[in-house]
Amino acid sequence: MTAITPPLTWSCRTSSSVTGVSSSKRRPSWVYDHGTEPDPRFTLANERTFLAWIRTSLALLAGAAAVHAFDLDVSDTVAAWSGGLLAVGGLLCALQAWFGWARNERALREERPLPSSGVGAVLAAAVAVVALILLVIGSR
Repeated sequence: MTAITPPLTWSCRTSSSVTGVSSSKRRPSWVYDHGTEPDPRFTLANERTFLAWIRTSLALLAGAAAVHAFDLDVSDTVAAWSGGLLAVGGLLCALQAWFGWARNERALREERPLPSSGVGAVLAAAVAVVALILLVIGSR
């Protein structure tokens, strides 16, 4: 009896006739009107990354609200700057979520390498600055 082995490769492309969705009906058109439909696994991974950025954005916005809501042992100026910096970080994360998803999806559709993003470094620096401010000034 011969064993049936699965194929060693998986097709990375599907036609729109297989998905049943015309690319002209999908939005944003500046993403979907280019290239061919990528493997659904890559598209779903891109969407999970989008959601991770959104979760990070929400966490930063919650941190900004907490800095303003709780009576921290820091001056009002320090609390305002810390909360403002966290809120700006949340905004940057939300923008990165959308534009990062779109750039990655379009690169997948055009079979190009995925673009890089510098938002992660900016975000890490902003969170580090807020932490230092609250640690140094809050410990006085």
